[in-house]
Amino acid sequence: MESIQGPVLYLLIACGVVTAAFLGLLIWKSLLESHEDDQIFLGNAEQHLAREQQQLVARINTLSRPIMMTGILAGVLLLSAAGIWVYKGFMANY
Repeated sequence: MESIQGPVLYLLIACGVVTAAFLGLLIWKSLLESHEDDQIFLGNAEQHLAREQQQLVARINTLSRPIMMTGILAGVLLLSAAGIWVYKGFMANY
């Protein structure tokens, strides 16, 4: 059995780094969502609480694009590493 080396190794390392960033963003989003309230009944005196919730929702919404992009990038890196690995395996047998 051969060890993984060359471009496949570098792609797997990059995939690991991007996947760690992806998981960190998901954890950060879940922490922010845990502080979000579904319903708030506020009077005029508690408008600052409403603003805080709006800012929290805005921060959660801004995380959606980086989460999507890092997830897609991790998948592409993993698939390309697997493709190169399979290609090298076929070429070694022929």
